[in-house]
Amino acid sequence: MKAKRHRLILELIEYKSIETQEELAEELARQGMEVTQATVSRDIKELGLVKIPAGGDVYRYAAAPEPKVTVTRDRIRRFFRDAVVNIDHSENLIVIKTLPGSAQGVASTIDTSGWPEVLGTVAGDDTILVVIKPKEMVETTIAKFRDLTR
Repeated sequence: MKAKRHRLILELIEYKSIETQEELAEELARQGMEVTQATVSRDIKELGLVKIPAGGDVYRYAAAPEPKVTVTRDRIRRFFRDAVVNIDHSENLIVIKTLPGSAQGVASTIDTSGWPEVLGTVAGDDTILVVIKPKEMVETTIAKFRDLTR
C-alpha cells in the first residue's frame, strides 16, 4: 500500500502544482486513498520531496533531482584493475567475478558509465551479473571490460 501511495504521490506532484501537505492529502483522497496529515508528512520525508519555486511567492512540491554522478574512464579502469578476477558470459549475460567485497563498487561504475548496451547490473559480494542488449554487443562489451583490467 505504501509503495502504491508513494508512486501516486510522485505522479501527482509531477503533473499538478501541489503547494501544501493538505492539498496533497486532498489529491490522494480524490484518487481513493484516504491518508492523515501525519502520513503525508512521513511520505514527503521518505520520498525526499523538496519545494521549488512555482512563480511569484508560490512554492510547490517536487521530487529532488538525482545527483549526477560522473565516472571517468580512469576511475572505471582503477576499479577493474584492483578488483576484477574473471569475466565470462552466457548469451546476453556477463558474469564478472571480483575480490570479496568489491562487486558493489565495480557494478556502480558500470551502471553510471552511460554505456547504452548495458541494461543494468546486479551485484553481490564478489559477483556481478551484467545484462547486455542487444546480444550481439556481448563480445564487444567483454573486450571493453577486459581492456579495463590491463
